[in-house]
Amino acid sequence: MQLVVARIGRAHGIKGEVTVEVRTDEPELRLAPGAVLATDPAGTGPLTIASGRVHSGRLLLRFEGVGDRTAAEALRNTLLIAEVDPEELPEGEDEYYDHQLIDLDVVTEDGTEVGRITEISHLPTQDLFIVERPDGTEVMIPFVEEIVTGIDLEEQRAVIAPPPGLIDDRAEIASSRDEAEDDAEDGSKDRAGDDAEGAPGDES
Repeated sequence: MQLVVARIGRAHGIKGEVTVEVRTDEPELRLAPGAVLATDPAGTGPLTIASGRVHSGRLLLRFEGVGDRTAAEALRNTLLIAEVDPEELPEGEDEYYDHQLIDLDVVTEDGTEVGRITEISHLPTQDLFIVERPDGTEVMIPFVEEIVTGIDLEEQRAVIAPPPGLIDDRAEIASSRDEAEDDAEDGSKDRAGDDAEGAPGDES
């Protein structure tokens, strides 16, 4: 199966290097020199990686046949796609490929439905689950063990223990609004009662 492993960014320098946004947990394997990658758009590739290095925390790649800044800039926003055996599993324990996580149902530890994973965003600091909620909105959930407490591939679900406000911010806002409205309504009733008690002609 094909997996997106990186997106090409800006040209770097004048010798054909480009920055890349890594979208794989195994860049040393998927983006190693000699790797041949399909592309999107397809007409840009395939591209063969000639060299790679890390500069200021960013991965820089150079491709065979891309020798100057102009050619490198023409590759900007191209997706790099690797062919991966669907039966292949990561070497490390508790590691997963993106295709294993996409479409997993996300639920809280008490079984409350949150949504479905539609995308994995690989950021420099952490990975994020992009989760589509039943109402069509999206929520981003950090893929860290403090929040994602379990991945069950057989049951096709991810279990989370979200901190306050991560997924229920709208519910809290609505709840606060309801409470404020109830308090205002109670206050109005109290004032109406006080006015009735103090009105002339009430005594028998």
